[in-house]
Amino acid sequence: MSWETLVPVAVFLTITLGVWGLLTTMADRRPSTAEERLKRLLDPTTSRNDLKQMEQQQAKFQAKVSEAASKIGKSLRPTNEVELGKIRLTLLNAGFRGEQAVMAYYGWKLVGLLIALAIAVPIVVTRYGATQTGLTYGILAGAVGFYLPDLYVSQLRKKRIESIFLALPDALDLMVVCVEAGLGLDTAMRRVTSELSTSCPVLCEEFAIANFQIQMGRARKDVLRDLGTRTGVDDMRALSAVVIQAEKFGSSIGGALRVQSDSMRLRRRQLAEERAAKTAVKIMIPLVLFIFPGVFVILVGPAGIQIATTMLGKG
Repeated sequence: MSWETLVPVAVFLTITLGVWGLLTTMADRRPSTAEERLKRLLDPTTSRNDLKQMEQQQAKFQAKVSEAASKIGKSLRPTNEVELGKIRLTLLNAGFRGEQAVMAYYGWKLVGLLIALAIAVPIVVTRYGATQTGLTYGILAGAVGFYLPDLYVSQLRKKRIESIFLALPDALDLMVVCVEAGLGLDTAMRRVTSELSTSCPVLCEEFAIANFQIQMGRARKDVLRDLGTRTGVDDMRALSAVVIQAEKFGSSIGGALRVQSDSMRLRRRQLAEERAAKTAVKIMIPLVLFIFPGVFVILVGPAGIQIATTMLGKG
């Protein structure tokens, strides 16, 4: 065999053996899912201890990363209180309630900028050199890395607001049942938190924070206002205003909650109908780009082949 034949074979065998060794090592280090389940069944205390250790390690790692990002982002923190308040409110709506959330946010923006530049600069310099085009591409890559945390926070905020909006009518129905059964508003919120913790974790988390603040002695109207502001959901703000007004004028809280639940359920149904109506328009894009060309080839292809054969035969 010549060297031209041996070299590709040797490269292929080397890559195959390397991948096989890597997979074997990973399989040896990490037990299979069946083994993990068997260990949990035989010794549940061990699995709990392992889970606690993993959670503690993850918490320590996240704390260290957040602390480092906070130190980095301290220099980028805006001095304008209005801008700082807007950013803090956006982070609250996204679920970041830590004291160092703003500084960690700007720290991650700076880290994204540095990582994007570290990846883009060698590629741009190698291909374009120190030209205006290369400088433009480098600036664009840095801007993408700098604004990537904004996109992540906005998507997380949107998802969180939507989950609260969709879960709120069901929580209000259960709260109406609890209030009409004789429970107070605080007890009803605690009951909702315990009953819907699996199906509506985000909403139950916000209710739990509100309950904790009430237990610490804050006025209920202030807690409800903060709840509407912290979630960023318009329906939650309206609910807080209705409950505060019902308590102020001594009207029935159960009736107010029932009216709000019906209106929110109507809005949720209208949102579902709107999305269903948009589906017919959105499906046109994959239909035209992917499905229609295949159907066109299948239907017109045989006729085109016959026409080409006939034309060539006559020619």
